[in-house]
Amino acid sequence: MGQQTRPVRALIALGGNLPWQDIAPEQLLPKVFDALDGEEIRVLARSSLWRTPAWPDPSAPAYVNAAVAIETILDPQALLRRLHAVERRFGRERGEDRNQSRTLDLDIIDFGGQRIDTPELTLPHPRAASRAFVLLPLQEVAPDWVDPASGQGIDALILGLPDSDVTACVRIG
Repeated sequence: MGQQTRPVRALIALGGNLPWQDIAPEQLLPKVFDALDGEEIRVLARSSLWRTPAWPDPSAPAYVNAAVAIETILDPQALLRRLHAVERRFGRERGEDRNQSRTLDLDIIDFGGQRIDTPELTLPHPRAASRAFVLLPLQEVAPDWVDPASGQGIDALILGLPDSDVTACVRIG
């Protein structure tokens, strides 16, 4: 396992709310875009940066979120390992609390429309369709995306979100 014979389009969500080496999240995410682009992963499109309130603790620093559409020859598990390596490179320390503040979070949202359910990886991402901070940047890089789990297009998914979730996300660049 590791590589596929044909490239696959995948969608990745990025986010972070803590600085790394004095680099604020809004300066860090563009560096991550560049770090992802390489021999086995080609970045096809990059979203704007979006500022969103921290959840579940709104008193924590706000998050900066983005999305990329990529083409990769890596299989889903190898891509996940690569994303975790990039997270570590930019100071991510995985703890028990999945909602803790962090320098960087990289999530595979979709991998060529595949449905995968393993202990390490569930695709499509099980919570992406209900998160404005994922869907709004994703809409910029994949306006034609259809959630394989629900069969709904991204526009319909966004319309189904609470208005307060959508308006809390602010495009910053």
